[in-house]
Amino acid sequence: MGLSLVQGRALMGLAAPAVAVEAHLANGLPAFTLVGLADVEVKEARERVRSALLNSGLQFPHNQRITVNLAPADLPKDSGRFDLPIALGILAASGQIDGRKLAGWEFAGELSLSGELRPVRGALATAAALHAAQTKDAARVRLVLPPGSAEEAALAPGIDVYRARHLLDVVAQFLPDGAPPPASDAASGWAKLAGATPAAAPQYPDLADVKGQAAAKRALEIAAAGGHSLLMSGPPGTGKSMLAQRFAGLLPPMSAPDALQSAAIASLAGRFSLAQWGLRPTCAPHHSASAVALVGGGSPPRPGEISLAHNGVLFLDELPEFPRAALEALREPLESGHITISRAAQRAEFPARFQLIAAMNPCPCGHLGDARHACRCTPDQIARYQSKLSGPLLDRIDLHVEVPALPAAELLAAPPGESSATIRARCAAACQRALARQGMPNQYLAGQALDEYLHLQPEAARFAQTAAERLGWSARATHRALKVARTIADLAGSATVAAAHVAEAVQYRRALGAAAARH
Repeated sequence: MGLSLVQGRALMGLAAPAVAVEAHLANGLPAFTLVGLADVEVKEARERVRSALLNSGLQFPHNQRITVNLAPADLPKDSGRFDLPIALGILAASGQIDGRKLAGWEFAGELSLSGELRPVRGALATAAALHAAQTKDAARVRLVLPPGSAEEAALAPGIDVYRARHLLDVVAQFLPDGAPPPASDAASGWAKLAGATPAAAPQYPDLADVKGQAAAKRALEIAAAGGHSLLMSGPPGTGKSMLAQRFAGLLPPMSAPDALQSAAIASLAGRFSLAQWGLRPTCAPHHSASAVALVGGGSPPRPGEISLAHNGVLFLDELPEFPRAALEALREPLESGHITISRAAQRAEFPARFQLIAAMNPCPCGHLGDARHACRCTPDQIARYQSKLSGPLLDRIDLHVEVPALPAAELLAAPPGESSATIRARCAAACQRALARQGMPNQYLAGQALDEYLHLQPEAARFAQTAAERLGWSARATHRALKVARTIADLAGSATVAAAHVAEAVQYRRALGAAAARH
């Protein structure tokens, strides 16, 4: 009889709880039993492990009863990440490797039938969880991963990451003392990876490519400086998508912890590449996306577009065409900055602190307010189209701006605008003023913090009260307009919010209805 213990990790949202892979060999009828609330992909590991051991020239205990337990038993396990720990557990239980040497190591990797190791999802999230565990426990743990996953995990600080290309590369490190290394035709793929962060600066499309549209560019600058959401309305072809795609380049550079968290979420969805390190994500789902695609879901829960856009931009083009349920599901994350997905068997929480940039046509035909084309829509059609966006959702969008069609002569003669780098410098300076004053961007001010740090001048307060009463704003809309005014004051370098700052903020909350009123 033989018993062994190998350490691995499961995935539960961004968390990666530890899993003990116990392998036991006993006399009896030959069988290979896998227990511990394993999903279908994990149960299929029996055939992958068997073939990988045999094709690697190792012994598989055919004539014994093999029991593999993934503990804790009530924790769901999925994917092929447990193939490597299971194979090592069987080898240790059968005496082919020294099980005592496995202490202090963790493993993850999917096995091919030939024994090659294949990348696994969520390697960076696994490394981040291991780093957090090491912070609490002085013992240092080393992590072994396949190529692709190992380079990704090496971005996490304070982790010893080793890359192995083949099962034999791992076996060679844990042989009993004096045992000859396994025969292999391939060169060793075992290597310890340095944890250097890619040094290349992220590259974004330049806002100077967009000619004209000074009002929309100003709204983008305010949104970037204060972390506000933005809705652009205008006829087709006026540059709404170009503006949105260049918005991420106006945001301040990501800090190392933010870059690590965004990369970990992308790793969970299998979307991360080293070239994306430090690049603020811009997610642009199609308007046919479901509520689950936007906010996340499934079993086990996976991150949705709002979490993949964490610390970046969520661009929703053709906003009224999205399903009503999908749009309404955005309301809570826009306020809280996170999303909790609950299922019968498990619960996962994902961060979702994104900036919403949305675009829409003002009417079904798209030409309401367009001097070049007559609008063919009736007032009822316009009202029905715009009513697809609920009042509570529009309340949560801070800036509403029109993007009009430009005459051809003005478009062709317009000089290049300011570059993204120039505008980003102003936005970063305004953001630093807010952080120095209150420790957070203006968008996240609420309650007593809003009263304490707004610094509203008396005439500005009277102006804001009059505007809110005449425009019929809710309390949320009023507070959001005041937060926009605080950002405008920061861009101007003003310690207090003046009436002029409030007046500009008011203009950005009445643009959507202005075109319909002129029809």
